[in-house]
Amino acid sequence: MKHLLVLLLIWISAATASAQELYVNTEPASNMATNSLGIRVENQGYFKPDFRNRSTLELMYGASKNLMVHGSLYESNFNTNNSHFEGGSVYAKYRFLSVDSVQRHFRGAFFAKVSAINNPIINQEISLEGDNSGVQGGVVFTQLLHKLALSGSASYIRGFNNSRDQIPDGYARNAAAWSLSAGYLLFPKNYTNYKQTNLNLYFELLGKANPGYGQGYVDAAPAVQLIFNSQLRLDFSYRTPLWNDMTRNSKNMYLVRIEYNIFNIF
Repeated sequence: MKHLLVLLLIWISAATASAQELYVNTEPASNMATNSLGIRVENQGYFKPDFRNRSTLELMYGASKNLMVHGSLYESNFNTNNSHFEGGSVYAKYRFLSVDSVQRHFRGAFFAKVSAINNPIINQEISLEGDNSGVQGGVVFTQLLHKLALSGSASYIRGFNNSRDQIPDGYARNAAAWSLSAGYLLFPKNYTNYKQTNLNLYFELLGKANPGYGQGYVDAAPAVQLIFNSQLRLDFSYRTPLWNDMTRNSKNMYLVRIEYNIFNIF
């Protein structure tokens, strides 16, 4: 029985993302389980100069072992005085590389995102998470080393006019984004079953630049994550700038998220 459990753990870890790869501010190269549905409710915001926040409803689906898709809807008062529906986005990730062994693997994936947003454009940052209409494409690589997971990504973003506003003269239409992420499984020390509570610690570096405009930032984003019964996930994070030369909503921002996963829905 013990040998069967070990084989099951190895098979599942090879097919899906390990707990310490479930980064809070970025996506790993690994995918969610095939035929699984994830439901996320998220709130992000800041307190100075006054309290502003954005709520996101996100659905995620594991279409196959190599392909997963997300759909998101946004509501906030970031760019207006009253909270309102801002629009939505669709994200897809395709895993093209997978090198697996016991308690470690290396993954590579392409990802793409498209958004349609109705906000006024007031910031220099091109953000497809509720602020800007546009498209994004990039690549991400993730290395799992037992309880430690390391990941890095790079992407290109093209901003479009929003439905209610055009990109102002002198504002960038192109941006480059990157991230470096580390996750560590703190508890449990040893797995005996998938009902055990997971405690994961993360540290992420998030960067973005508008080429030709001298605008950019680098943020540090530590995070704590709890996973219950391998289905219910709670995320807490706060990002703060290490360097900033860009007007944006994401500066000094908290994040709180709850996620529930349903497996084998079909």
